[in-house]
Amino acid sequence: MAGVSMKGIKLRIKSMESTKQITKAMEMVASSKLRRAQERVISSRPYFETLYDTLNTIAANSDDFDSPYLARREVKKSCYIVIAGDRGLAGGYNSNVLKLAYGDMQGKNACVLPIGKKALEFFRLHGVQIVTDAYAEAAEIAIGDCFTLSKLLAKDFLSGGFDELFLVYTNFVSVLSQSPASLKLLPLDCGPQKPAQLRDCLTLYEPDSNAVFNAIIPEYLGGLVYGALCESVAAEHGARRTAMDSATKNAEDMISDLSLKYNRARQGAITQEITEIVAGSEE
Repeated sequence: MAGVSMKGIKLRIKSMESTKQITKAMEMVASSKLRRAQERVISSRPYFETLYDTLNTIAANSDDFDSPYLARREVKKSCYIVIAGDRGLAGGYNSNVLKLAYGDMQGKNACVLPIGKKALEFFRLHGVQIVTDAYAEAAEIAIGDCFTLSKLLAKDFLSGGFDELFLVYTNFVSVLSQSPASLKLLPLDCGPQKPAQLRDCLTLYEPDSNAVFNAIIPEYLGGLVYGALCESVAAEHGARRTAMDSATKNAEDMISDLSLKYNRARQGAITQEITEIVAGSEE
């Protein structure tokens, strides 16, 4: 009985050692990818920040300014861009952002454009209308895809396909902290316009400020989607690194505990054998 128990413990130790090697390798891969993802986050931010400042400048320094992207209308249908991961083993990364998006959709006539396999699987399972599944693999999406996606949605908004557009993603705070966020993209809010006497912009827009503003909007949306994708990818790698580090430590604790049990069982078996030998010699 002792031998069987020891054999089972030894097999369990080998299994946990293999698991530890896998989780350690995944942690190192996530750490390597995280550094590159952080660089992408930093480099992507100035682009859409500059576009946003330009949009505000145009809206604030133009007389009789009007754009369909700013118009508020009765909300009959809402559209969500939801960014999740392609794989699991990332702690609560996927579940947190999907829970936020699905909770925000409750009570609304909503459709979704999922980015990432987990997002596509989740909304298909819950019967939410899918705009397109062309962006199902987040790892394959490049910056050009983000601008193609934004132009498609901007065109659909103008045609009345939906009345408001939201972007749900995970904000990268730090390696140890990632927070899901929801951002309203359309209709756009550029803030209050300045009174005519306070306007100091001397820029002349051709053919006019409205045309330039409307042309910039799809580019701005594309920049926001790309920035959110970079944030989400960095958050996913950070969450996976943390999860795999925790799994590695748990594996080490289990190996230590199993080794202690193995040594106790081995010591018990040796003691029993010695006792049997001594008892046999006395007879």
